[in-house]
Amino acid sequence: MRIEISVPPLPESVSDAKLLDWHKNVGETVGKGENLVDLETDKVVLEVPAPEDGVVVEVRGGKGDVVVSGQPIAVIDTSVRPAAPAASAATEKPAPVLSPAVRRLVAEHALDPAVIPASGREGRLTKQDVLDFLETRPAAEKARLPAGGRSERRVPMSRLRARIAERMLEAQHRTATLTTFNEVNLQKVFDIRNAHKARFEQQHGIKLGFMSFFVKASVEALRRFPIVNASLEGEEIVYHDYYDIGIAVSTDRGLVVPILRDADRTDFAGIEKAIAEFGQKARSGKLSLDELSGGTFTITNGGIFGSMLSTPILNPPQSAILGMHAIKERPVVEDGQIVIRPMIYLALSYDHRLIDGRDAVSFLFTIKELLEDPVRLMLAV
Repeated sequence: MRIEISVPPLPESVSDAKLLDWHKNVGETVGKGENLVDLETDKVVLEVPAPEDGVVVEVRGGKGDVVVSGQPIAVIDTSVRPAAPAASAATEKPAPVLSPAVRRLVAEHALDPAVIPASGREGRLTKQDVLDFLETRPAAEKARLPAGGRSERRVPMSRLRARIAERMLEAQHRTATLTTFNEVNLQKVFDIRNAHKARFEQQHGIKLGFMSFFVKASVEALRRFPIVNASLEGEEIVYHDYYDIGIAVSTDRGLVVPILRDADRTDFAGIEKAIAEFGQKARSGKLSLDELSGGTFTITNGGIFGSMLSTPILNPPQSAILGMHAIKERPVVEDGQIVIRPMIYLALSYDHRLIDGRDAVSFLFTIKELLEDPVRLMLAV
C-alpha cells in the first residue's frame, strides 16, 4: 500500500517550514517512527516520522524548499520488499545521520562528515566528534589558506537566526524599552542551597540550582505588580491571571525560549526538572512548537557566559524581561562592617508605554527583597 507523507500541522504563528535534510532517499527502507526528513521553522526543527514500515518510493522537494502544513512531501510503499544490497556496498562506510547541532557545525566550518571519526552509537557523529576534529584541523588547514592567511565563508542564515533578528528589531522599533538595575546579596540563598542540596537531590532526583529561586521570586513579584505580567493589544491592556515564565536557553542554532506553564503552581523540584528538560531538548532540537509558544514574562541568564551587566531585549508581546548575570564575591557593608558576599546584578527591561518607572523599580526591588530573605518565598510574605 502506498502512503503519502505530508507536512504536519503547523501552528497559526508559523506559516511555513523549510526542508532541511532528508534522512531517507528513494529506494531506502524506513521503519515505523523513523525520521524521514527534518523541517526547519523559525522556532524549532521538526522531525517527520514514517507512519509504517516500508520503502521510500517518492520524494517531493529538495533541501531548502519551502513547504506548508499538509503539503505532500514523500510516498512510502508498505508492500514493496527492499532490494538486497549490492556486494560492493557492504564494504562502504554508511553516511552518518546528523543531528541538528552537528549539522550546523559541519555547515559553518564547511566540513565533510565522512572524514570525521565518529564515536556515537551506530557510527553516528556527535557534536564532540566535530569539535575534536576542529581542534586538530588548524595546522593542516593553515597551509591551504590564501596568501596572507586570510579567508572568509558565507553560510546561509538559519530560519531561527533570521526570526531572532526580526524579533529583536521589532522589539526595538515597536516598544518604548527602558531598563532598571539592582544588585542582590545571595548569601541566604547560598546558605539554604548548601544546607539542603544533597537531600533535595536524593529526594527529587534533580540538583537544586539557583534558577528555581529566581522563578519563584519573579512569580511573587508578578502577583504584586500584575501590570508587569500584562501585555498591550492595540489600545487594550490584557492582564494575565496565570504565570507562564519563559526560560531563555542558548543553543547552537540560537536562543530559544521554552515556556514553564503555571509556574505559580510548580514547586522548586518541578521547576528544576522542567529547566533541565528544556535544556536537553533545546540542545538536541527536540523542543515542540507548543513548548515555545506563549509566555507572559521571560528570564534570561547571561551570567552563565560570564556577563556582569546587560540590557535584555523584550520578547513581544511580553512587556518585561528579567536579566540575570554572573554571581561574584564582592565586598559589601553589613552593620557597618565590610564583608564578602555572593552578589549578582539584575536588570529589568520593560515597555514604558505600559509600565511606569515606579512599578518597574518596585517590581525589581521586590525580587531583591525575596532573594535576600528567601524564607519569605515559602511563607508568601
